[in-house]
Amino acid sequence: MVWGSTYLVTTELLPPDRPLLAALLRALPAGLLLVLFARALPSGVWWWRSLVLGSLNIGAFLYLLHVAAYLLPGGVAALVMAVQPVIVMLLAALLLGDRLRLTHLLACLLGASGVGLLVAGPEAALNPVGILAGLAAAVSMGTGLVLTKRWGRPEGVSLLGATGWQLTAGGLVLLPPTLAVEGLPAGLGAAHLAGYGYLGLVGALLSYVLWFRGLERLPALAVSFLSFASPLTATLLGYLVLGETLSPVQGLGALAAIGAVLLVQLTSHRPAGPTRDTLHPPRSRPAETHEEPVS
Repeated sequence: MVWGSTYLVTTELLPPDRPLLAALLRALPAGLLLVLFARALPSGVWWWRSLVLGSLNIGAFLYLLHVAAYLLPGGVAALVMAVQPVIVMLLAALLLGDRLRLTHLLACLLGASGVGLLVAGPEAALNPVGILAGLAAAVSMGTGLVLTKRWGRPEGVSLLGATGWQLTAGGLVLLPPTLAVEGLPAGLGAAHLAGYGYLGLVGALLSYVLWFRGLERLPALAVSFLSFASPLTATLLGYLVLGETLSPVQGLGALAAIGAVLLVQLTSHRPAGPTRDTLHPPRSRPAETHEEPVS
């Protein structure tokens, strides 16, 4: 839901046409704060793993997200990225051994159709660059989500520390192109500072900690379907803040998107708490496991 507010904050509070700067200031300060708080640095394979995950989940994703936010209406940008559950579903089957279920395919169709109804209207102008950016953001985040689920986090490292590694790595990846392409602004107003502060503290530090915590406790596909909350939130904020109206068809679309989330949650039979496999995945996955759900 917090990520659904990105579109409103980007268009109303941030300087225009600076997606690299927005992504950089959102990721790097938050990452450094978490690393300082956790007092832990990567070791061994976690140097390159943190770089890969930080680039996919943070650097590339946030840049492409802000490009889409600048070029598309908020609900439309979120709709484009609603393909993420499909990407996660396929990658989870390949990398995590998850089974493809008919209910998941139906939920993908239901959720995408619901968000399509949600943002339907003549005002939904489609910028091709914005569409490509949104699709690329979905691929980047979906791939990072599955790899995060596969690798877990190293033993003895807190969730805050591992999240800080990714945010810092993503920010450092963004730093050179930001300085080379956009540069630093001559001055920032109070609204700009408020927007960057919100995106950094709430839209990155808080939200990514919650996101990765949820990913440890839920199946990858179930987490991905929760991203449908983003277009719902974007549309609701447009109604409350910008005075945009909701039609009965859009209300039906919101119910369909919520139904897709519930369908996946109710048909994903996994333990309620994190397992040792989730936190510290073994070198080789067993051929098949049988785990009873925990109430």
